[in-house]
Amino acid sequence: MRANMGHLPLLDELAVITAVSVGVMVLFARFRLPTVTGLLFAGALLGPFGFKLVKSIQAIEVLAEVGVVLLLFSIGLEFSLQHLKNIFQKVALGGLLQVGLTTTATFGVAKAFGLPSDTALFLGFVFALSSTAIVLRALSERGELDAPHGRFVVGTLVLQDLCVVPMVLVVPLLGSPAPIADSLTEIGSALGTALFVVLGTLLAARLVVPHLLRGVTKTGNRELFLLTILALCIGTAWLTSLAGLSLALGAFLGGLVVADTEYGHRAMADILPLRDAFVSLFFVSLGMLFDVNVLTRQPLLVGGLFLGFLLGKGFLATLAAMVMRFPARAAWLAGVGLAQFGEFGFVLAKLGQANGVVQPALLSPLLTAGIGSMLVTPLLVRIAPHMRAGERLLAPLERVIGARGIDEAEEAKESLKGHVVIIGYGVTGKLTAQALTACGVRYVVLEANASNVRAARARGEPVYYADATSPEALGHAHAKDARAVVLVINDAQAAKRVVDTAKRVAPEVPLLMRTRYMGEKEGLLALGATDVVAEEVEGGIEVLSRLLRWLEVPRNVIDQRVHDVRQTSQSTERTATLRRRSLKDVRALAMLKIENVLMGEQSVATGRSAADLQVRARTGALIIAVQREGALLQEPDPHTPFQPGDIVYLVGNNDSVRKAVELLNQLRSEV
Repeated sequence: MRANMGHLPLLDELAVITAVSVGVMVLFARFRLPTVTGLLFAGALLGPFGFKLVKSIQAIEVLAEVGVVLLLFSIGLEFSLQHLKNIFQKVALGGLLQVGLTTTATFGVAKAFGLPSDTALFLGFVFALSSTAIVLRALSERGELDAPHGRFVVGTLVLQDLCVVPMVLVVPLLGSPAPIADSLTEIGSALGTALFVVLGTLLAARLVVPHLLRGVTKTGNRELFLLTILALCIGTAWLTSLAGLSLALGAFLGGLVVADTEYGHRAMADILPLRDAFVSLFFVSLGMLFDVNVLTRQPLLVGGLFLGFLLGKGFLATLAAMVMRFPARAAWLAGVGLAQFGEFGFVLAKLGQANGVVQPALLSPLLTAGIGSMLVTPLLVRIAPHMRAGERLLAPLERVIGARGIDEAEEAKESLKGHVVIIGYGVTGKLTAQALTACGVRYVVLEANASNVRAARARGEPVYYADATSPEALGHAHAKDARAVVLVINDAQAAKRVVDTAKRVAPEVPLLMRTRYMGEKEGLLALGATDVVAEEVEGGIEVLSRLLRWLEVPRNVIDQRVHDVRQTSQSTERTATLRRRSLKDVRALAMLKIENVLMGEQSVATGRSAADLQVRARTGALIIAVQREGALLQEPDPHTPFQPGDIVYLVGNNDSVRKAVELLNQLRSEV
């Protein structure tokens, strides 16, 4: 008995999980593979189909479900109602197309293989969801979140996460033995209950949560704030579960409510370490389901499901992106990014098994294939930008999407020569185009976002839909006859290909471009770029200059420090500028005041000079300027008499300025 007093249930297995996970993740980090992939692999090693080092799998899965709740709560924290509204406006159709097409196609294939309708629809739900954690991590590491394909992928993943909510409501009803009409009634009732609970929770929380968090924050107790956030997360999840809804839905609602307060960012920062720890357990537990025995017993089924994730689902995601008028390259990369099993697919799988919707004989191969697709996703995302075959196959569809291509510019009668070719029409591209228009320089813009192209063409701007990595596109833009090519796109890999293509099409034309990181500059110059502007350097210099200004460092010292930085990084063609400072910005001069006095006809000072009046000697105030007939005299001659209507500007402390105003404002009748 005494020997077991220090033993805690699960502690030994948690120790094994953390130790093996750390070792595997360190190994994966050396090969620059995502953390999530390492956790899945660690789970496969630890689980019942690996080395069987973990026995209490059900208990681990309970902890993993806590991770799912915290994950959905943090997803809610990242959005807020306004953010959700913006997402729906921009990518709702594309995301719905991807989910709808994948669900419908999977349903049809499953029915063709003789599966019942409820199982077929369940499989459609599972196939429609992708891995938010793996894909976002991969895109973030490659700096592609803001690239065209990155924006589509992120928006679609958000919509998929939202679709989990109705899917979780529908799956339990699929296993119900009731007739279809009754099931539809139950589904409608469940959706109505969900809507009522959602609206009620949001309304109550919007009225209560801000005041609650404000009161907690006033205590200055960080632990109390964290416990309050956890209470909101677990409490909303528990309340929705009492209404027959999922814990996941309640957690998401809790995060959504906190995100709409001023404490959303702090809540995310505090809960992030806790979330990451439990979510790591979730991925390890998911990896434990990878069954090598199933792969050897049913290789055709597992292989078919694996190819269904990679090829079938990837093609449908690509098609959805094409319908949303994304170029072939972006659509191809979006398809690759979304072609895998999702972490919430595991949640649906457990729910489907518990409700008898899917049998273990099908579920095991499904999970094995799905986890396999998650393991290969990071590799596919890495090599996809270098594979041109997918783009070439999709290229014929680009002309169907309704954007005006660059080849149509050749229909214009006037020839393009001595112009500037701008590649990319984001903020920088638009600013460049506006400046060239003001300077009377002709330009042509190549843009891969069809929506931007249509909006610009409606304003009469020479913006054309094109993939600038194509020699034909640069040829139609007459790049070889241009004065310069300006490259300002967010896709780093595509930018390298554009440089290579531009140097082949127009080797004599200078190419100016921007890149995000200073470390990429030398490689781009070696590829053929004439000049490269690194965003992190320009941003760093601007931050440095403003910081030194706030610290009241003299201007010449600031200029020298900026010069030193540029000597070791990159030069600039523009004059350094800093915001003009007022007296209150300089602590040493904060006591000085500026005042002005109007010289009247009857003023004693009118007709006399500052020297005659001895303003400085008698009052201590300094005359710094005189406004006369609308013109500002910044260096007034102290011997020049004041004229009626002059406005005299004085600077000094309160007492000296007051004395000077009294002196200059004195009337002749008062003398």
